Amino acid sequence: MTGDELYYIKDAVNRGKISGNGYYTEKCHNFFREMIGFRNCLLTSSCTDALEMAAILIDIKPGDEVIMPSYTFVSTANAFVLRGAKIVFADSYKENPNIDADSLENLISDKTRAIVVVHYAGVACDMNTIMALSKKHNLFVIEDAAQAIDSYYEEKPLGSIGHLAAFSFHETKNIISGEGGMLVINDKQFDKRAEIIWEKGTNRSAFFRGEVDKYSWVDVGSSFLPSDVTAAFLFAQLENLQKIQSRRITLWNNYFESLKELEEEGLLKLPLIPDYASVNGHLFYLVCNSIEERSALISFLKKYGILSVFHYLSLHKSPYYCKENAVELKNCDNFADRLVRLPLYYELDIEDQNKIIELIISFFRKR
Repeated sequence: MTGDELYYIKDAVNRGKISGNGYYTEKCHNFFREMIGFRNCLLTSSCTDALEMAAILIDIKPGDEVIMPSYTFVSTANAFVLRGAKIVFADSYKENPNIDADSLENLISDKTRAIVVVHYAGVACDMNTIMALSKKHNLFVIEDAAQAIDSYYEEKPLGSIGHLAAFSFHETKNIISGEGGMLVINDKQFDKRAEIIWEKGTNRSAFFRGEVDKYSWVDVGSSFLPSDVTAAFLFAQLENLQKIQSRRITLWNNYFESLKELEEEGLLKLPLIPDYASVNGHLFYLVCNSIEERSALISFLKKYGILSVFHYLSLHKSPYYCKENAVELKNCDNFADRLVRLPLYYELDIEDQNKIIELIISFFRKR
């Protein structure tokens, strides 16, 4: 909580319109356009909703193929599976959980329609390589930027590079509204239709702007827009974006600098940040040398009341996918087996963080 969330929620209620696309929704839209530089955006009820809108907008049909990383959350895949797509999973880099951009061209077929990239931990994928592939093969690029608020590829905000992008404001993210998300529209061909899909397949927004004399059902769509109460909470967070980010990046840097010596000794691996990427302090992870070591570390920290957790399981090995497909993605599996996330949140006290660091050092020194 940054201070004004409840005040803005009360104000939204007093304004007499708490359904979607109200006063605070527009304030959030304006923030992202003016402060971040997104050309167009629409708040959604979740990042999953934004991804589903993207799948509809690029007209995914049964039999189309969509390439994406296996090391991601299931929503990345579900949004396209729901439209009938076949998912083609790509491996991670050996030293980085992000999609291996150099492996993608071999996965492209005449059925491929899109590449979905996931900026894991808010660290940018190799977007120049991916966008060049997109242009060469006439493919759409969708950025799953769920974890990537206020993070950059070179000088470009993540979410502003692909044809479409999806953000999350779930309570586990840097900027939150409980549940919530946003679709970013970088290709103007999607502007009009995105608004229609967002409003249940109707031209309702155009009607309220006086552009048509009545609104009707004109396309497929669903109820993707969030309540203005949700937007009010989100706007209070956005006003404090830099304060939140400064704190989270400080915590991230403290972990990195304090554990660097262990990496130099070969006891663990820390996040690799490519030269083209920035750090947004979304999460901090380390990579153990084996799944057994990771389990031991998690159990060790738990004895001291510290919650550390692993992250994604490889989607290509999930029961839903592997019953019909067989693929080997070694790097993805290594991260699924050996990556562990450490506590990182705005209210984390530096003294408490240093205790966590001391325990991690003691764990690895004694092994």
